[in-house]
Amino acid sequence: METLSEQRCHGGVQGFYRHHSRETGTPMRFAVYLPPAAQEGPVPILYFLAGLTCTEETATIKAGAQAHASRLGLALVMPDTSPRGASIEGEDDDWDFGTGAGFYLNATRTPWSAHYRMHAWVTGELRALVASRFPVRDDATGVTGHSMGGHGALTIALKDPKAWRTVSAFAPICAPTQCPWGEKAFSGYLGMAGGSDQAGDDRAAWAEYDATALVRSGKRCSAILVDQGEDDQFLETQLHPHLLEEACAAAGQPLELRRHPGYDHSYWFIQTFIADHLEHHARGLSD
Repeated sequence: METLSEQRCHGGVQGFYRHHSRETGTPMRFAVYLPPAAQEGPVPILYFLAGLTCTEETATIKAGAQAHASRLGLALVMPDTSPRGASIEGEDDDWDFGTGAGFYLNATRTPWSAHYRMHAWVTGELRALVASRFPVRDDATGVTGHSMGGHGALTIALKDPKAWRTVSAFAPICAPTQCPWGEKAFSGYLGMAGGSDQAGDDRAAWAEYDATALVRSGKRCSAILVDQGEDDQFLETQLHPHLLEEACAAAGQPLELRRHPGYDHSYWFIQTFIADHLEHHARGLSD
């Protein structure tokens, strides 16, 4: 692991790091904030997964989370959103697919399958690296995220609730199998079910990375907190929180879905409610 920079921040340390990932086959960057409490011993940890076009710097700089993490004694990890420089033809052609758009899944369709393994990187390799190099409690880990990262947070927690004890999301893509962003990404990364290398109408394999579908299939996790701006430009076409709400209500999965008039999809929205999310995680990770 290479330290790129470290700065004092709200009594703690904000650092940026890089390592060569065996999962993606590329260098991967991530940020870690350690609160002052980490100087006394291991602290609970919260992963923040960013959205389309973002990097490890986006939430680190824009979310305003460090002051609250310092107060609550939470470490923060902000991973990059995709491999970079994988030399795949077309990976830089679109803003919503390829570079900056890893969708927190393990691609099965060539050529993406060789490098686009963001689920494995975040949940396995990166988490193990962070736990071994920083004073954090790996047994007290939560996950949150925004948009594509909110989708990632929900699916990661639903698939392994014992490992990810708390979960929340800002404006998540709640049903990616039923929106243009998800259809494009899943067709390209996953193709058809059953191991076929071509995209098609059989979407059974996609459900593994769809929070609404996971809840409907019986997956459960700790109580979910979701904040959604009602003036979000992507609300009607891409996000579909009502589908997650319906699935959770039918399944008995605890969900607090808060709708906010006047707020959009930006980090101004996230800054407004980030304290509530960190407090949600701090309560759930305190024991």
